[in-house]
Amino acid sequence: MPDPKKDTKYAEVPTDPGTTPVTGKGEDEVVGLKATMSLTNGITIIVGSIIGSGIFVSPSGVLKYTGSPGMALIVWTVSGLFSMIGAYCYAELGCMITKTGADYAYIMVTFGPFLAFIRLWVECMIVRPCSQAIVALTFSTYILKPFFVTCDAPDESIRLLAAVCICFLTFVNCWNVRWATFVQDSFTYAKLLALVIIIGTGFFQISQGPIFWESLKHHHDT
Repeated sequence: MPDPKKDTKYAEVPTDPGTTPVTGKGEDEVVGLKATMSLTNGITIIVGSIIGSGIFVSPSGVLKYTGSPGMALIVWTVSGLFSMIGAYCYAELGCMITKTGADYAYIMVTFGPFLAFIRLWVECMIVRPCSQAIVALTFSTYILKPFFVTCDAPDESIRLLAAVCICFLTFVNCWNVRWATFVQDSFTYAKLLALVIIIGTGFFQISQGPIFWESLKHHHDT
């Protein structure tokens, strides 16, 4: 692999002496976006992106198809190891290729602009829209649960609320960066609080001893 620090073939911006890394113009001609995000905003965006809303949906499916709490814990442990290995790989890539763009920059340096463009196109046209749709549907499902205690919420209501959420968040992100960061921070803190409550409740139930495990076994058998 070529050294990304010395390779200028895929340089994102001009790096001639006397120019800025943003526009390639002199210091008196700098034109760019104003930095309005703080370190805390950046951290909450990363944490919120890593902790997907699927974590609040998938545990029930894992427990259902594994057949036992022990096997479910094994599946989660193995999945966590795979995720940790992927995180280490991304950390190494980030240290070796110090360019913005994440996957796009890494593929650009390694395989060239064509595959980098294809990766970015797939991300923008397929992966991100599908992910946002899943998150919105999950959010809508949980929001409507208190109104449909004895039955499932109608699919039309869930989809309509999900569409409204996506449109609202799109408007917020387009209208004001500070509003967008405030919403992102709020949802990230809510995710962390929910996870702390769920994990704490789980440890409390496990500490109950045989009563907890017998209740799980009885629930699975029925």
